[in-house]
Amino acid sequence: MEYASADDSPASFPDGGLHAWLVVLGSWCAILPSFGLMNTTGVFADWLASNQLSEYSHSSVSWIFSVYIFFLLVGGVQIGPIFDRYGPKHLLIFGTLGLTAAVMVLSVSKEYYQFMLGFGVLGGISASMVFTPSVSIVNHWFYTARALATGIVVTAGSIGGIIFPQIFNALAPSAGFGWAIRTLGFITLTLCSTGALLQRSRLEHRKTSRWMIDLRPLCEPVFTLTTIGIMFADIGATIPLTYLTSYARANGMTISQSYTLMSILNGTSILGRLIPGYAADRYGRFNAMVVTTAVSGILTLSLWLKAGSNRAAIISYAALFGFWSGSAISLSPVCVAQISETEDFGKRYGTAYIVVGLGVLVSLPIAGEILNAQTKDGVEHYQGLIVFCGLAYIASAGLFVCARGLGTRWAVRKKY
Repeated sequence: MEYASADDSPASFPDGGLHAWLVVLGSWCAILPSFGLMNTTGVFADWLASNQLSEYSHSSVSWIFSVYIFFLLVGGVQIGPIFDRYGPKHLLIFGTLGLTAAVMVLSVSKEYYQFMLGFGVLGGISASMVFTPSVSIVNHWFYTARALATGIVVTAGSIGGIIFPQIFNALAPSAGFGWAIRTLGFITLTLCSTGALLQRSRLEHRKTSRWMIDLRPLCEPVFTLTTIGIMFADIGATIPLTYLTSYARANGMTISQSYTLMSILNGTSILGRLIPGYAADRYGRFNAMVVTTAVSGILTLSLWLKAGSNRAAIISYAALFGFWSGSAISLSPVCVAQISETEDFGKRYGTAYIVVGLGVLVSLPIAGEILNAQTKDGVEHYQGLIVFCGLAYIASAGLFVCARGLGTRWAVRKKY
């Protein structure tokens, strides 16, 4: 196979064709289980808190899934440079084996440390080995339609977030927790293997590139503001994914209804990753992030904060939030790519996500502690947690405004 040189001019990118779209399909298949599991953490957390780990607090249970998300995101700081140097194949093979093993371990775990090490640590690291090359490789094949192509790829996480809760809800009561999780494990193995077969490199890899942690990009103001903006957007996105299920149950919805709520959220986020992706290519990636993060914050501080036990309001929030928050996943790597050279994207993406991952790692337990502090006589009050989520989005929008301003020298009408 012949590789192209690392030319960042728009004309050098295929921006379509059979090979490019097969890469998109392969990335889609690989991301579905790795991010689908992340988008199902609310269902898993609710089940474990009511069953195997019922003696632990919400905050303690949330640490398991915080660690999974942390390693998924932060793993890119080392995996990104390895991808730049060697390409996706070996990462995908080891990631597929590790993620499948982690899901199988989850199915037989009984003790807290088993859930933490088996799913949180092994699962998170393995998911990063699948996710990071899968989202990075798209930037090698697309330039003009980069946000749209990335948006298509990351819809897989939303679809995983739709089907995984439904499969789990259908199987767990009859077949048991173990076989419900093992079924998800077999799906993970099949899809990740397909992704590894379809992804291929286009650029010649830089054998002389450093593949250790590189924090130098954080000296660039636009990069740093973008990174912290992504961090707050991801904090805002993961809190409803983890706590909306338990919120719904605490406010009168059944287990089945609360699981369906997550499917609704993930279903609308499919459009939220496609439509803003198209708009971002047309009107500017940073412009799109400012709008979507601001709207997500407004929805959280108005609709969710006032929803209470109103089922129509809860369902409406899940649907609207799913759409507007979807861009946090699809546009974040595109914004990093816009301020990076293509051949260094994996490294810089990894550097950004070590900051993002650290923020997400502590945010879910903080949200859990806020919830615990407001729980009185066994009754859970979520107002503080919701305000925390909404303010994270408002902070994200402000940081993207600043990053855009520095990047354009405050040219208001410029596409950026």
